[in-house]
Amino acid sequence: MTVLLTERQGGVLTVTLNRPDRMNALDLDLLDALTATWDEARDPAVRAVVVTGAGKGFCAGADLRRAVDAPFRPGGLRGSYIPMIMSLSSLEKPVIAAVNGPAAGAGLSLALAADIRIAAPSARFVPAFVRVGVIPDAGATWFAVRALGYSAAFEWLTSGRELSAEEALRQGLVAEVTAADDLRDRAMLRAQALAAMPGRSVGLAKLALNGALTNTLATQLELEATLQHLALSDPGRDAAREQVAGRIAKAPSSADHDRTAPTAQGS
Repeated sequence: MTVLLTERQGGVLTVTLNRPDRMNALDLDLLDALTATWDEARDPAVRAVVVTGAGKGFCAGADLRRAVDAPFRPGGLRGSYIPMIMSLSSLEKPVIAAVNGPAAGAGLSLALAADIRIAAPSARFVPAFVRVGVIPDAGATWFAVRALGYSAAFEWLTSGRELSAEEALRQGLVAEVTAADDLRDRAMLRAQALAAMPGRSVGLAKLALNGALTNTLATQLELEATLQHLALSDPGRDAAREQVAGRIAKAPSSADHDRTAPTAQGS
């Protein structure tokens, strides 16, 4: 069975973890397939990415049947999770996680690495790490602090407490909770809307927002200036500029407004 399914619809790449019998738990084959897919997603024709899980789960984390308290290959996390997460998080395009069920352990890290999360009512966000005597990894600490702030992230990750979809929505961890039957369609609609934005505007905005988390104001202003130059010079912006010019040309001028405005009559 293929452990990862991919499908392109226009500029949107949908990635489905396909180990439903194991709640899409991560083994070496699936990690390698994800890393390779994120690299393939750098194709300029891919404008947005949706990641989800087959069956009833999003991703149950490490497959403990395949690796009991041990790394998948020499190097530990550096040889397994880190390449996958780094490849995903460095994508210059929006990533939407459609969380269709439990996201636990490293599966939670995968969901947190997305730019937007939407969830079915059955979704659960489970930081199971501390329950088994290890620390949150695969980027969970980095992403959770940025999504929730330090105090809320600390309370959650060190408690091991699972969040329901509705609680995740209240905390701002997910953008939307929708019926399970509608989840993929809703994710696709969001992805298509982002993919349709002109030029590199969304991807460059993502880079700017990521930089804003650690940069000084002066550094951030310089980054914005650099990225804005790239946005302005991208050929994909030409069509958008022409559309704006067309709308301006069709808009009534202030002189036209003055000629058509009713004249006030004195008594």
